[in-house]
Amino acid sequence: MGNAVEITNVSMRFNMAKEKVDSIKEYIIKFFKRQLLFEEFMALSDININIEQGEVFGLIGLNGCGKSTLLKIISGIYKPSTGSVKVCGTIAPLIELGAGFDMDLTARENIYLNGSVLGYSKQYIDEKFDEIVDFTELHQFLDVPMKNYSSGMVARVGFAIATITKPDILIVDEILAVGDFLFQEKCEKRINELMSGGTTVIIVSHSIEQIKRLCDRVAWIESGKIKMIGNAEEVCDLYANSAN
Repeated sequence: MGNAVEITNVSMRFNMAKEKVDSIKEYIIKFFKRQLLFEEFMALSDININIEQGEVFGLIGLNGCGKSTLLKIISGIYKPSTGSVKVCGTIAPLIELGAGFDMDLTARENIYLNGSVLGYSKQYIDEKFDEIVDFTELHQFLDVPMKNYSSGMVARVGFAIATITKPDILIVDEILAVGDFLFQEKCEKRINELMSGGTTVIIVSHSIEQIKRLCDRVAWIESGKIKMIGNAEEVCDLYANSAN
C-alpha cells in the first residue's frame, strides 16, 4: 500500500510585527516608510513524515508547537515556506469549526453552503440531507441562525457534512473535544467506520487516551520540530511522562 501523504523537509516561517501599531493609518504610514519591524517566527522546521493509505496517524504536542499549522499545510490552506507536501486523494478537513459557515444563515442553509464548499452538488446534498440532520440530532434547530448555536452544535453540523461521503483522507483537529460525551462517541464510531473502509485519518487531540485508542502511529512535535515518531502507545506514554 502506498503513501497517502508525503511531507518532505517542510518548514513554515511567519513574520510577526514586533511593535504595537495603534491604528490602520499609523500601520499604512509605517508600511510605506518601511518603518515596520518584523520578527521571524519558525512555526515548523524541517518536518519529514510519510503517512500510509488507510493509516490513522496522530499529532501530539503542547499548544503552539505547530500541530494545527501542519494540518493546514497538508490541507492546502497554507503553502509551506520551504519543502513539499504530496497528497494522494481527496481531503475532508475538519480544522476550524464553522470556517465554512455563514453564522447569519440557518443550519439548513449552511448544510448546502458548506456542502458546495466541499464540492458536493445540490442534488447530492438533497439525497443526503436527512442523513446529515439525523447525525447532528439537531432537527428542531434546523431553521435557527447558527450564530445562536453553541460551539458543540456547530461542531455537530460540520462533522456530519464533512464525513457524509467517504474521503480518501480525513483531517480532524480537536473537533472531538467539542460536544457531549455521547456525541464524541458517535464521532469516534464514524471515524472507525471510515477507517475500516480504507480512509486515511490524521488527527490532533489533547486527549492522549483518545489518540492511543484511535491511532496506529503518532508524531510528537515540540517547538516546531519532530521529537519522535512511532507506535501510538509508546510515543503517547513518553509524552505523558515528560509532562509530569
